[in-house]
Amino acid sequence: MGVDFTGSWQANLRKSRFLGPLPKALLVKIEQSHPALREELVVTRQDGSEDRAVFTCWINGEQNRNLLNGSAVRGNATWEGEELVIESWVQVGAREMHFRDCWSLSSDRQILTMEHRNDDLAGQVTILDRVE
Repeated sequence: MGVDFTGSWQANLRKSRFLGPLPKALLVKIEQSHPALREELVVTRQDGSEDRAVFTCWINGEQNRNLLNGSAVRGNATWEGEELVIESWVQVGAREMHFRDCWSLSSDRQILTMEHRNDDLAGQVTILDRVE
């Protein structure tokens, strides 16, 4: 089944690399129960306003089981060793964007790295510290 990412995580903004505007804070809550994974994100902008999103997927490689805020999203999630690779194709206006998010945990399971590779956010890396 791979690694269990369940927990609450807070972005370490100094260690992370964002392609867009730097948020004031980023919190992620993950609930993993094979084969499902649910991720709640709260992004606090510099002005204090918040964006919230809920993403769910099946982490067994099954195609097109992804949901973003309750709407179907084309994609899948597969294990490459102990790294979870979540691929999604999301319609943003007239453009379809491709996201390939690679998740890994540190050996002590206290740091979660979410790295975009070979996608529309390539180079973005979010380093999150376990808070719960």
